[in-house]
Amino acid sequence: MQAVHSSKLACLVRSTLPHHKAVAAAGRAAFRRHRAVGVQAMSPPALPAVVTATWLKDNLSSVKVLDTSWYLPPMGRDARAEFRTCRIPCAQFWDIDGVCDPNTDLPHMLPSEEAFAAAADALSIGNDDAVVVYDGMGMFAAPRAWWTWKVFGHDRIAVLEGGLPAWKAVGADLDTSAVNEQQLNTATVAARAAAFSGSTKYKAILKREKVIPLQDMLKLVEPAAAAVAAGSPEPDVARQVVDARPAGRFRGVEPEPRPGLRLGHMPGAKNVPFMMVYEKSEMAGARLKPVDELEKVFEAAAVDVQQPIICSCGSGLTACVVALAAFEVSGQLAAVYDGSWSEWGAVDGAPIVSEPQDQ
Repeated sequence: MQAVHSSKLACLVRSTLPHHKAVAAAGRAAFRRHRAVGVQAMSPPALPAVVTATWLKDNLSSVKVLDTSWYLPPMGRDARAEFRTCRIPCAQFWDIDGVCDPNTDLPHMLPSEEAFAAAADALSIGNDDAVVVYDGMGMFAAPRAWWTWKVFGHDRIAVLEGGLPAWKAVGADLDTSAVNEQQLNTATVAARAAAFSGSTKYKAILKREKVIPLQDMLKLVEPAAAAVAAGSPEPDVARQVVDARPAGRFRGVEPEPRPGLRLGHMPGAKNVPFMMVYEKSEMAGARLKPVDELEKVFEAAAVDVQQPIICSCGSGLTACVVALAAFEVSGQLAAVYDGSWSEWGAVDGAPIVSEPQDQ
C-alpha cells in the first residue's frame, strides 16, 4: 500500500479525462447507430449495489467516491479525524449528520430535495455519475448513504464491500494529503444554504413512498396493537416492519443507547438484527453474506423480502444495512421509518411490546 498526496486538480484530471474519452466514443457510436437505425436514447451503464475493493481500484477514475463514515459515541472513533489522516484517493466527505434535516432533534433525518441537490452540486456530482460510498468501519454507515442517494433517485450508487479496511487490504493507494475544515464541510454548508441558493444542476426527486412518517407507522401497527392489548398473540401487520436492532433491545430486555427511550418494539414487527447480515456477524471490515445465506436470515425471521418491507432501527442508520441486504436478495428498495426508535420510543402513547424484565 502506497500513500499518495493527490490534489484536487489531480482528482479532476483523473475523473474528467476518461469521461471525455467515453463521451467522445459514445458520440461516435451514436452517430453510427443514427446512420443505421436512427438515434436511440442511451442510459448510463448500471452499477451494482455492492462493489469490491478490487473493482473500485480498477474503476477509480470513472466514479465519484464519498467517505460517509459515522460512529456511535461508545465506538470512540472520530470520522472527521480519520478522513484527515487518510482516505481513498479523490474521496470527498459526506457528513450524515450534516446533510440532513436541521429542523428536528432526531438524528440524521433525510434532508429536503433542495438540500440534497445542493450538496450534490457542491461535490460536483451529476445525476448520471457513478458514485461509490464507503466508511471506516466496513459497511456500517455507508448503507445509510447508499439508501439516501437511492431514495432521492440516484440509481448509480454502490457501497464499497468491506469499506476502507478492504481498500487497505488490497494494497491500494491512500491519500494522506492535508484536508482543511472547508473541504470537510463542503456538502454540509451547501445543504444548509440550499434555501437561499436557488436552482441546482442536480435534480433530486424524493421517492416519498419509501420514507415512512410516524403517523403512517402508527396507523400501520394499530390492528396489531389492538390484538396485543386484547390478549391475543402478536399478529403480522399489513406491510412488513423489519427492526434491525439487536435482539435484546427488540425484546425490551436490554437498554437503548439513547437515554429516555422506552424499551421494546412496535407491535407486529419482525427482528433481523443488522449484524446477522454480515459474514461471521462481524462489524469490523464487514461484508454482506452471500445471497443464499441472506435469504435464510430473512426466512428465519419470517420476512418475505419479495414483498414490500419497512426497515427500522435506533436512528434510521442500521435499518439501511438490512435494506441493502434485502436489495441484494430482491432487487427492490425497502422503505425506511426514518424516525425509527429514536422517535417511536420517545412518543407517549405509541404502542410497544416488550418482555418482562425478569425473563
